[in-house]
Amino acid sequence: MLSRFEDHLKVNLPFLKDKKLLLACSGGIDSMVLAHLLKQLDYPFSIAHCNFMLRGEESDADEDFVRNYASCNNIPVYITHFDTMLFATDNKLSLQVAARQLRYGWFNELLRENGLDYLLTAHHLDDSAETFLINFTRGTGLEGLTGIPQQNEAIVRPLLPFTREEVEAYARENSIIWREDSSNATDKYLRNRVRHDVVPVLKSLNPLFGQSFQQTLKNLQQAKSLADDAAILVYRQVVTEHKGRKHIDIRELARLTNYRAYLYRWLSPFGFTAWEDIYALADAQPGKYVLAGPYRLLKDRKILILERIVEDEVAVHEIYEGMNTISTAFRLSVSDVTGVSEDSLKNTLYADKEKLKFPLFVRKWQAGDYFYPVGMNGQKKKVSKYFKDEKMSLSEKEGAWLLCSGSQVVWIINKRADERFKPDNNTTQIIKIEVL
Repeated sequence: MLSRFEDHLKVNLPFLKDKKLLLACSGGIDSMVLAHLLKQLDYPFSIAHCNFMLRGEESDADEDFVRNYASCNNIPVYITHFDTMLFATDNKLSLQVAARQLRYGWFNELLRENGLDYLLTAHHLDDSAETFLINFTRGTGLEGLTGIPQQNEAIVRPLLPFTREEVEAYARENSIIWREDSSNATDKYLRNRVRHDVVPVLKSLNPLFGQSFQQTLKNLQQAKSLADDAAILVYRQVVTEHKGRKHIDIRELARLTNYRAYLYRWLSPFGFTAWEDIYALADAQPGKYVLAGPYRLLKDRKILILERIVEDEVAVHEIYEGMNTISTAFRLSVSDVTGVSEDSLKNTLYADKEKLKFPLFVRKWQAGDYFYPVGMNGQKKKVSKYFKDEKMSLSEKEGAWLLCSGSQVVWIINKRADERFKPDNNTTQIIKIEVL
């Protein structure tokens, strides 16, 4: 296995040579075998160990084992402790998900703070097969059927081509000592049930399951690569981006042979799972939407809008006289000026300061709001009617803010000012408010 591992590093992971490596080491057989292989090939590395405090004295014994191994072999070691149970409870997570978030968050900190280049984990081919089977039973697309990636940014998995049997055989042949995690023997977790009950059946049906599975993964990865290339080309034809939102043209979408497949590929990274509801949006009434965490897919006339919903923590912002720069829903510059620029833009308001009542307020528009738009000869108009006449999208309406003096609308910010506050020949003080 050592020679095959060396060849694998040279051919597939040559960038690891002479880099600063961090090995995630639980003390189990997989990480201890990887540590032994790296030492044999003179790859310098540091060790990171997490004590999740879930198995009492057993967890502490794992920590002591890793610490002693690092000390005996002059390997730099980083060790941390997590109250995993508390973190899982506070964040409403399963223990496995909580432990994963905690350890990878810490690993990334170690890489960043210590100038380390890559994190090495000891996942092998059987781990990838288990991930494939778990995703398969839950329902997934190509993304979930390509197994564990060999590299994901700074995370590298050098043992991925090797089976569990090969790892165990190498450990026996080289008298490697490791710690056995008692939780691996239980069927409490789905992964363990797949490992103990499903994989052995597949191996009994096909003694060369490891080889055939590895080839299947390669085929699926190639298919995914082709699908990704096609999705990118179609994306450029169908999707445009506007101020952080993605607009999906429904008419262009309808021309695609299998538009559902493209929607799945584009939207699944954002956490969407209600696919039948999403597919029905194209024919739904404007205003219908599907949520996925902080993301929303909204039907608006001839487009679907993908946006991140950001709730403003402060419903009303106050602008006091004398302020120069204010961070409200917008970043505003406020200044006294002597005249009005003839080429003023929608992002700038000039108002008669003596007609304003301070503090001014910046707030979201509400049903019933009205104003007297500049240029309409003093005609009163509801803000909602103005939005409709301007053919503003639903998301644009939701993102609209007003500058108010008392209960009066002074400006639909970035859109239209109110005639009542416009400077005239009798104005002696002019205030300029600009969106930066």
